[in-house]
Amino acid sequence: MYRVPVTGTVEMGLAPFVSRALEEAAAAGASAVILDIDTPGGRIDAAWEIIDAVRDARVPVHAYVNRRALSAGAMIALSADRLYMRPGSTIGAATPVVGAGKRASEKMVSAMRSEFRALAEERGFDPAIAEAMVDENVAVEGISEVGRLLTLTTREAVELGVATAAVDDWPALVTSLGLAGVPVREVSLNWAERIVRLLTNPMLAPLLLSLGFMGLIIEIRTPTFGLAGAVGLICLSAFFGARFVVHLAGMEEVILLGVGAGLIALEVFVIPGFGVAGLAGGVSVLTALMLSMLGSYPTVSEVISALGIIAVSILLIGVVAFAVLRHLPFSRAMSGVLLNRATTQEAGYLSAPDRSDLEGRVGKALTDLRPSGTVSIDDERIDVVTEGPWVEKGEEVIVLRAESYRHVVRRAEPAQGSGPGERQSESAQESEPSEEQSEPEAT
Repeated sequence: MYRVPVTGTVEMGLAPFVSRALEEAAAAGASAVILDIDTPGGRIDAAWEIIDAVRDARVPVHAYVNRRALSAGAMIALSADRLYMRPGSTIGAATPVVGAGKRASEKMVSAMRSEFRALAEERGFDPAIAEAMVDENVAVEGISEVGRLLTLTTREAVELGVATAAVDDWPALVTSLGLAGVPVREVSLNWAERIVRLLTNPMLAPLLLSLGFMGLIIEIRTPTFGLAGAVGLICLSAFFGARFVVHLAGMEEVILLGVGAGLIALEVFVIPGFGVAGLAGGVSVLTALMLSMLGSYPTVSEVISALGIIAVSILLIGVVAFAVLRHLPFSRAMSGVLLNRATTQEAGYLSAPDRSDLEGRVGKALTDLRPSGTVSIDDERIDVVTEGPWVEKGEEVIVLRAESYRHVVRRAEPAQGSGPGERQSESAQESEPSEEQSEPEAT
């Protein structure tokens, strides 16, 4: 016997878990599977996937309402072969709603009403009772009136034939099913299902999208494929992969994303400026993202939630992109990684960043300059070449010119500390008499 918890919000990550548990139970020859239900409801499309898995199960499936089976949870509970309820539990309140708790469209309500009516016919109780759980306009004489959505307690559900019986606890349930003494296996989420449920969390989606696209933006600005590109691809793969597993995203979304990325790449690398290809690519990518967060029958609240996730992602991408593309190119730590100047076709290209700010500044030689070496200017290491005499390590130098990658310096105080060549010149000057000294005085 397998015990499968159906707790918390019914979302797309829950459906693969229930399906796997039912398949494992059938493969192991289990005598029954019991869905331990305590949920306020959730996504309708996720509940439909679970219902289909329960109907197709090759083992008897029973439901145990352990406190609450509301909305989508009620639909899951009614799909089981038998329904048991713990005293003090409730079932019903299954009308579909959109943002701010407003009633969904008549089309969606009608679909849910038909689904509940079909479940009631399978279980053998009055279909009007099931419809009254979905639509407040359905009245059941002596049970509910127009304008009030039906929610049943344990006692009411048993009296109306909705539930099989009321059982106090798990041992009583096992006894009622005639399975006393049968080993019970508790099914829990495996590591892959935990990761999928985490990656499909609406709170994590904006972060994955932002990191994914920012990694690709940074990669475009760097000469070779590196860490930023790898992180970007991993984040986007995690976002779409998790949704592909839970059937939120299909091949249509993947193809649409690929077409959009291709159009954007065409705009960036082939077509100058930003035109039709770039705009079409952006629309394709955003559409793929939108569809990957919506199910087969999205409600208004789900559409609004998806739009909010995309808006937050675009905002984060804009802020980080501004910092990366505007601030970091001028950062000394990032100099040489990102370009910070543009040139015309006639002017050619820049082989190194412009460091005219170094001209006239004084630094200290970290190595002997004979004639090239390294100096420190405000704790920044600069490769330089000396103009004229060599400079010993530790001496002060001044930057004369910053010519692309070539920084020309000379000794800051020529009169102090000199190289061999300069000392010889100075000695020669001292040994030669001046013109005034060599001319004889007039008599």
